[in-house]
Amino acid sequence: MPINPIAIPIAAVAALVVGFIWYNPKVFGNAWMQASGMTEEKIKGGNMAKIFGLALFFAALLAVQLMQMTNHQWGALGMVGGDPTIALPSFEAFMADYGTAYRTFKHGAFHGTLAGIFVALPIIGTNALFERKSAKYIFINAGYWIVTLAVMGAILCGM
Repeated sequence: MPINPIAIPIAAVAALVVGFIWYNPKVFGNAWMQASGMTEEKIKGGNMAKIFGLALFFAALLAVQLMQMTNHQWGALGMVGGDPTIALPSFEAFMADYGTAYRTFKHGAFHGTLAGIFVALPIIGTNALFERKSAKYIFINAGYWIVTLAVMGAILCGM
């Protein structure tokens, strides 16, 4: 089961789209600016091409890993060393029976949400504690990642 070269960039772009909505001043943008200590001047002073380019790159890296978390067939592939051509015939029979099991948008969104809660939230929360950020800051940023990983997981598993 190769990496889906179409789903990866779509999921990466989806992370930016969710961010445009989530951090819009009419949604959580103003609250985030206040909680993070960000100002309009700081925002205008950044190299936006570099920021969005790297954000897209990081989202693509995340999508590659998230695909393995949402698509259970990766586990079966791992059991044969990643090369199905050297697997026993039982692997081919297993994949014929279960190769598309749980490959839905809903299933991917579920696992993406779990990744957001059990991976992103603890990382963001730990960093925020040491940076002396508020709970509001933690929930705004973790909320973004929970929603984003759900959307990315849905795309990666459903396509």
